[in-house]
Amino acid sequence: MNVPQAIKETIVLKDGREITIESGKLAKQADGSVVVKCGGTMLLATVVANREANPGVDFLPLTVDYREKFYSGGRIPGNFFRRETKPSDDEVLTMRLVDRVLRPLFPEDFHAEIQVMISLISYDKNVLPEAMAGLAASAAIAVTDIPFNGPMSEVRVVRIDGELSINPSYENLQRADIDIMVGATKDSIVMVEGEMKEISEQEMLEAIQYAHEEIKVQIAAQERLAEKVGKSLPKREYSHEEHDEEIREKVWKETYDKVYEVAKTPSNKEERGEKFKAVLEEFLAQYADNEEELERVTPFAKIYYHDVEKEAMRQMILEDKIRLDGRDSKTIRPIWCEVDYLPGAHGSAVFTRGETQSLTAVTLGSIKDANLIDSVITQHDEKFFLHYNFPPFSTGEARPLRGTSRREVGHGNLAQRALAAVVPPENPYTIRIVSDILESNGSSSMATVCAGTLALMDAGIQISKPVSGIAMGLITDEKSGKWTVLSDILGDEDHLGDMDFKVTGTSEGITACQMDIKIQGLSMDIMEQALMQAKEGRLHILGEMMKSLDQPRPDVKPHAPKMVIMEIPKDFIGAVIGPGGKIIQQMQKDTDTVISIEEVGEIGRIEIAGTDREKINNAVTKINEIAFVPVVGEVYKGKVVKVMDFGAFVQLSKGTDGLLHISEIEWRRLDKVPYNEGDEVEVKFMGYDNRRKMKLSRKVLIPRPPRQEN
Repeated sequence: MNVPQAIKETIVLKDGREITIESGKLAKQADGSVVVKCGGTMLLATVVANREANPGVDFLPLTVDYREKFYSGGRIPGNFFRRETKPSDDEVLTMRLVDRVLRPLFPEDFHAEIQVMISLISYDKNVLPEAMAGLAASAAIAVTDIPFNGPMSEVRVVRIDGELSINPSYENLQRADIDIMVGATKDSIVMVEGEMKEISEQEMLEAIQYAHEEIKVQIAAQERLAEKVGKSLPKREYSHEEHDEEIREKVWKETYDKVYEVAKTPSNKEERGEKFKAVLEEFLAQYADNEEELERVTPFAKIYYHDVEKEAMRQMILEDKIRLDGRDSKTIRPIWCEVDYLPGAHGSAVFTRGETQSLTAVTLGSIKDANLIDSVITQHDEKFFLHYNFPPFSTGEARPLRGTSRREVGHGNLAQRALAAVVPPENPYTIRIVSDILESNGSSSMATVCAGTLALMDAGIQISKPVSGIAMGLITDEKSGKWTVLSDILGDEDHLGDMDFKVTGTSEGITACQMDIKIQGLSMDIMEQALMQAKEGRLHILGEMMKSLDQPRPDVKPHAPKMVIMEIPKDFIGAVIGPGGKIIQQMQKDTDTVISIEEVGEIGRIEIAGTDREKINNAVTKINEIAFVPVVGEVYKGKVVKVMDFGAFVQLSKGTDGLLHISEIEWRRLDKVPYNEGDEVEVKFMGYDNRRKMKLSRKVLIPRPPRQEN
């Protein structure tokens, strides 16, 4: 059998690197499959879509799966099973990045199940794979007859030393002050997510525009590939929805004015929901006497009534400038905060904005508590991490708990990156932040950022600046051309609106963002307005937060661990640990501390943690005794341990002594050493002799007497 010839297209990046997309060689039983390659990094993406929708499904059942094969980097998984198991948080985040761009590009009435699978099958440390996952997924769909309003692509845009570029290596990524993933079609930005080091709104817009130009090049390559493959046109025919225009017209005619009036009357989430529900029930009540007709009408009525709610809310905002809770477009909901709410935590805060509430706690630990990251791309200890929990009671629901959801992973990661920018690099602690959402009506991830800032300051972590976050929304009307940007959106405004744009930052600049856009052709003017309005709202929220606590506490709480970091020469690591760990274990027992040692280059980095400062200092003293290295020119107080005719041996530290020669005791000539064993004497370390013996001097510390003239 002959080897099939792949159909290829090439993308040339500005820095000269090439990305190739090929189809027709692997996974040919899928509806579409491609291999995307750059350097030694290769991704295999496949897509399969069922021909028909499952009965009763009125949404898009899209699944995006991204997995990193450990063999791609020549590694065996380090878990017990030695095989890839459940996806890591980083893999889940990549799935979300791709899903959020793909999902709005399928037709609204297409409800067949679609599965997109992306696998990292080869890894080159100079090419990060997640930056090409969106390109691979879109290309796999582009070569099929699946209805799709694409292609799209995603790039990772970074700024290093003032220069913008895309898709950096892992090493270069560490030097970037802007790191943003951007997803877009040829005409519009669809998704933005990333972190920054307090950049301006204008700098962010420049990065997004730069990314879009690069994306257009990648989309053109997909279009050429699809044309070569020849299966993408015509698109498959489908009919996944049934409609009744008579019922549609009747629902709009009999409910629109009532819904508009409910929407126009300020109310809270629960009250508003009950009123909207009552309007639909009143409409359906006219069919109560005819059970068969009621059963036929109800599914259609619910679909059309949702459209009525959406349109009424949108027109009310555009025409009357009133929102569901009575605010105008820029007003932030009432805020109250409280710190030190949990006596057992090392730091805690409650942040409530409107009907959204986060209870956030900070726990401080040692290096032993760090989160071990073990993936194909990197293996390291993560010392700052945030976990976000969204229990069902926060929205008044009762549903089973199925483990951590992709949404919880994504929201937690956004808040983590927002706060990581202000945690000082010299921070000695492992820090875990947990945000439990107790109420939710819009932007709980931004409430997490605000509560996280307060909890960190309550814990005594010396963050460089406080961070706040806000979620922006957008309402547009294609017919009239009108649009309104909304600050601090409600859950309904997110669900029924055209944009969810979360922005976090300090008073000086943006630290993280996440944007999802549900319409085509969003202009840069609208995006700029959203960013400037977000800044105004962000600063207002920051002011409200500072009323509770305006700076970090000077020290950690009494029951929180205290931490000391010290360094010793690498040669002393074994002496501190002792045979079989005997010395370090005894030291921990004696001082009631946790001691960790890590070899970093030519030094041993020692972390000492405990709750009692005095005991920590005792541990420091013990380690210094073991790993004592005198510094030439320094003065030490030592103890005489042996007296000889020619001098005294002075112990500067346990196991470290040197000779104080009789000629170095005083400026005058001595016939006898004037010390006894156990005497303390101050000496200066003068260096080593040619036999590597320590030389000490006392006379250099006392004034030299004037010469006597004969």
